[in-house]
Amino acid sequence: MARTPLRIPRPALASPSLTTPVTAHERIHALDILRGFALLGMILVHFHERANGFHDLSGNARSAIEEAISWAIWLMVETKSHGTFAFLFGAGFAIQLRRAETRGASFLALYLRRLIVLACFGFATHALFGYNVLLGYAYGGLWLLVVRKWSVRGLLAASLVAAMIPSLFEMGRGAWEWARLDPEEAVAASDARMESRGAAWEALEAAEDQPSYGVTLRGRLRNMAWFHRQPFFLLPGQTLCLFLLGVLALRCGILEDPRRRSPWIVAFMAYGVAAWAAGRFVLPLWEVELTVPGISGPIGRGLGLFEDQWLAFTYIGGLLLLLSYREVWLGRLAPMAWAGRMALTNYLLQIAILDILFSGYGLDLEIRESMVFPATLALFVGEVALSRLWLGCLRFGPAEWVWRSLTYGRVEPLVRKSPAL
Repeated sequence: MARTPLRIPRPALASPSLTTPVTAHERIHALDILRGFALLGMILVHFHERANGFHDLSGNARSAIEEAISWAIWLMVETKSHGTFAFLFGAGFAIQLRRAETRGASFLALYLRRLIVLACFGFATHALFGYNVLLGYAYGGLWLLVVRKWSVRGLLAASLVAAMIPSLFEMGRGAWEWARLDPEEAVAASDARMESRGAAWEALEAAEDQPSYGVTLRGRLRNMAWFHRQPFFLLPGQTLCLFLLGVLALRCGILEDPRRRSPWIVAFMAYGVAAWAAGRFVLPLWEVELTVPGISGPIGRGLGLFEDQWLAFTYIGGLLLLLSYREVWLGRLAPMAWAGRMALTNYLLQIAILDILFSGYGLDLEIRESMVFPATLALFVGEVALSRLWLGCLRFGPAEWVWRSLTYGRVEPLVRKSPAL
């Protein structure tokens, strides 16, 4: 059987701009499949968040099976789907940059417009539905412009530093307060920050639990004003680390030719498992004998280098190797690719549905852990079917079409000349 290429052919230099849509032959199909799996994982996590800690009307706690379901999702899926999306965002940036360099087209202005449109989507989704990922991606994408011409070694160093920055900032702030304040005052300052954070989230939860959407919207806007001033949003961190690793994956040929880069992939898969195991099982048992507020916590968490989120590396690498060595899976996983090609549309759709189902202004439903998997499957199958029907006749998902049209400053053609995927 002829081998299906996973790489994007380099376009001819005669093409003058970035506005030509990527053809089916130019796509890295593994990225679409990865986006589909990330969408599935995010639906599962969001349903689980709504079910976590649920007690039925008679006050009975979760059954042993429900406890096992909750534990498995928390252990194997929580944060990994978000990590996969961040990795793919970085890979998408690298693809756009390479296309621009190959075609001799301007990149900076186009990319900034793309981020501005994404930020508008992000502001709307955070305010209307309470989900903050897209606005964080738009902000984090600015950092990629700073490092876009760095060497492979420079990008590796930057990704390592980015993973550690939140912990280093927390440690530096704690040490500074400890040096300039009395011990009691330093502890009080740390406690005050924790109380302020807890109060912000409690106020948001209260706004989302009551039945008026206007009150919910105002509560979310107040939370946004607080959220986007916090160091965990403003500082480069693990999301930027994943962006950079996505850039490196394309730069080093990992996404285009996984077989040739299989030793690197296996090494990152092994690190993902080790970091996940350390973050989940080892570090929590290690009690750091330090009393300085803000210092013992980051050290006990491994300075951001041993996080369970890094298990996403194992999932990404495993799928890349599967698709490379067993190409029949490109066809078997085509439904994942359909959903992945409309990732932005499907993400917006799922968060809107989830917010309406579970918020106080909507249906205010409750869900048990035993129903998390069936509910996830039902919603995702619906997204796959919608994506298949839509892309059978149209070139882009609706949100992708709006994003593209606003980025290029013109109405992009949407209808296919011949209805086929």
